[in-house]
Amino acid sequence: MSVLLAKPNPPWSHLGYEVFSISSNSMDLPEMAVSKKNPAVLLVHGFGASTDHWRYNIPVLAKTHEVHAIDLLGFGRSEKPGELDYGGELWKEQIVAYVKERIKKPTVIVGNSLGGYAALAAAAALENESAGVVLLNAAGYFSDEKLSSDPKKFSSKIRKIIGAGLSRDLLVRWMIYPLIQRLIFENLRRPNVIRSTLKQVYIDSTNVDDYLIESIRRPSLDPGAFQVFQKVFQARGLKGKPIDQLFQDLKAPLLLLWGDSDPWLRDPKAKQEKFRLYAQKASLDIKEVFLNAGHCPHDEVPDLVNTEMLHWLQSN
Repeated sequence: MSVLLAKPNPPWSHLGYEVFSISSNSMDLPEMAVSKKNPAVLLVHGFGASTDHWRYNIPVLAKTHEVHAIDLLGFGRSEKPGELDYGGELWKEQIVAYVKERIKKPTVIVGNSLGGYAALAAAAALENESAGVVLLNAAGYFSDEKLSSDPKKFSSKIRKIIGAGLSRDLLVRWMIYPLIQRLIFENLRRPNVIRSTLKQVYIDSTNVDDYLIESIRRPSLDPGAFQVFQKVFQARGLKGKPIDQLFQDLKAPLLLLWGDSDPWLRDPKAKQEKFRLYAQKASLDIKEVFLNAGHCPHDEVPDLVNTEMLHWLQSN
């Protein structure tokens, strides 16, 4: 069961599309001692997740800070228009607009996975309006890395599997490839598949409960959900600046929280080392913490994550 303790905000849109967000206020937790001097905190979910994924973090952070959480366009309860070019640039601009138009004060942006990249990009763009960045197993690439492989390689593999009779790119692109995407999408949104996937990326699966499963399944039923999946599936990377360039632009302190047993990182130690190296090269005020958790430490070990974030927020 969720302990979110936050309420939906009044309607707000970005690029003409409705964006869902929630925030805490002093009426939700009578014991709150929120100071106007403290920065706001904005929580940004990862791929396939939503504001619901911060269920165990908002009540704790809200005792001392104004807390917001937002559903990125294409996810959660936000609109899922098929015509948008989904990626880091879109979500960066959405977060920047939300901070400027709705929060209107210096903000610490917290992001997990894909949301970590968007949080970092937004914080760099906000310059002095950013009060800090917290990255939880953030996605992204560096200047010395290539983006994901050319989709044509995938098409080539399909042709070899189904035979020489389907050798034309047009047939694969417009008939076979979309069919495979649809089959993958339908399979991925089955509750038992969602549960199984989460149990692979959570080291301790205690919090992989019915509430979490439904919070991921429900948005997949919305109009446009499959089109969003297609766009993200076909995209080559996050369509934004590499992380090392974003570090150079960042003017705020940085907290790196790693679920140290993340099975979705191909080489976790190498990735962590790159984050550390380039943050140091950019002369950032950086703190790094390793936790015994998987890809989503904020939901798997929320007590540890909350403690580290609060300590860091107080020290900064």
